[in-house]
Amino acid sequence: MNTIVIEGSDIVLVAIFVLWVGDMITSKVAILKKYSIPVAVTGGLLCSIIVAIIAGAGGPEITFDMTLRDTLLMVFFTTIGISAKLSRLKAGGKSLGILVICAAVFLVVQNITGVLLAWSFDVAPGYGLFAGSVSLAGGHGTAIAWGQEAVAAGLKNAEVVGIAFATFGLIAGGIIGGPVAEQLIKRYKLSPSTSELPGDTSSDQAQDNPFKLHRAFGVLFIVAICLSFGELVNYWFFSNNIKLPGFLTAMMVGIFVTNLADKFQKPLNGGDFDMVGEVALQLFLAMSLMSMDLSSFASAFGMMFIVLNVQVLVITLFAVLVVFRVMGKDYDAAVISGGFCGLGMGATPVAIANMNAITAKYGPSFKAFLVIPLVGAFFVDLLNALIIKFFLGLPFLQ
Repeated sequence: MNTIVIEGSDIVLVAIFVLWVGDMITSKVAILKKYSIPVAVTGGLLCSIIVAIIAGAGGPEITFDMTLRDTLLMVFFTTIGISAKLSRLKAGGKSLGILVICAAVFLVVQNITGVLLAWSFDVAPGYGLFAGSVSLAGGHGTAIAWGQEAVAAGLKNAEVVGIAFATFGLIAGGIIGGPVAEQLIKRYKLSPSTSELPGDTSSDQAQDNPFKLHRAFGVLFIVAICLSFGELVNYWFFSNNIKLPGFLTAMMVGIFVTNLADKFQKPLNGGDFDMVGEVALQLFLAMSLMSMDLSSFASAFGMMFIVLNVQVLVITLFAVLVVFRVMGKDYDAAVISGGFCGLGMGATPVAIANMNAITAKYGPSFKAFLVIPLVGAFFVDLLNALIIKFFLGLPFLQ
């Protein structure tokens, strides 16, 4: 079988086309538009299905070089950091702590669900962790890392199972987040607070000040500085045996830069960076979803479909009955609940995409865009590692 590798500028071209197709389909299909399904999910999933059909029909195997995708993720989180001004952080302090506790409780619930499902299918309970937080909340990176250890410990094909659940979890997280937030907003007749962005006029300045070439260069220059210094910070952490994801250090540098600019009364124009971040996010999601190898999951699709639907039900109930209520039962809480679905079933970018789709339709939610990325970028990975190790230490998983 011939193999076609799409890389370099070609993958950007394909990703843009995938987003365009996704946007066109979402705008014309009422149910997709009604439930605010991200266009990257629509277009990316369609692309991966077409690629699988071509390969299944005896055509060439199409693969994608994902080198650029990781850079786009760091660009996106850099722009998130730049939007995190100290003048706003007080609004998310208590909410951040509450959501971290919710995340910890949910990771335990997700793993218990996975282990019980593994028992019900009469397979080793260790596989239940890969149908739980290892793959769903943890994503592909965590699934691969723990999968290698599980295989070494005798759990055959654990890595493949983990990648499969991480893949379908990514799709599910992007599909359910919008409808969850949408229903909460409509049921409780919620709307954004008029004081959502106190004391911040950067967006208004962006509207009054036309986008010019020197501003574009300035935005790109600052993003590049954050990426470069973020890499240096990450290298320093790594040399001191502190392992943090690259996008987290880039976001930390972004937070430092924007607040340093405020201190010297040279505030950065948030609207410009929001546009750059939105483009980077959509391209990242499109590349992630369009490159999924669906054919490799065909043999276990029936069992995975049942398990995934149960986990979707669990996170939906948790988001509606727990997260929404403890976060205040207001508009911000509804948006956070939609983001939490993406966070618990897919990854932080999926959570952001869910919230982007909702806020584009109903209005901004600064609190949601502050606490969800912080919880997803650092706390979830840390909590997940501790909780996974706890479960592995239980006698029935030995």
